Amino acid sequence: MHQTFDITRTSRKIISQLLQDFTLEQLNTIPEGFNNNIIWNIGHIVVVQQMLVYKLSGLPMLISDEMVQKYQKGSKPEHQVTQEEVAEIQSLLFETINQTKADFNSKKFHSFQEYATSTGFTIKNVEDALSFNYFHEAIHLGVILSIRKFV
Repeated sequence: MHQTFDITRTSRKIISQLLQDFTLEQLNTIPEGFNNNIIWNIGHIVVVQQMLVYKLSGLPMLISDEMVQKYQKGSKPEHQVTQEEVAEIQSLLFETINQTKADFNSKKFHSFQEYATSTGFTIKNVEDALSFNYFHEAIHLGVILSIRKFV
């Protein structure tokens, strides 16, 4: 499992660097042909990891309900993100994965609600959730890389 956390941390370093490369206006821009923007994809990455790992384990998530509402599956950008929100998302990229690793190592995850993903994979335990998460993050990193060409 240590490699899973290393892969996720590497992905988030790349995403964090991309986040720093854009202006607030660019982060909020939804290019023609896209349903969302760069900052939504990054917020979505944070939220989905928390939902897959903590919520499905029956544990409190490390993020606010407001953040979940803004970035969960099925949501879309409905407001202009502020610089303060960008800073919060930036810090949550690492805070959440570091805490998840600490919680995993201390065996905090005891139960799990099985979940069938929209890609057809069934997540049966926290280890599956962590593995699926880096697949999910890679999909959204690809979307971010596509959007950046148009902002």
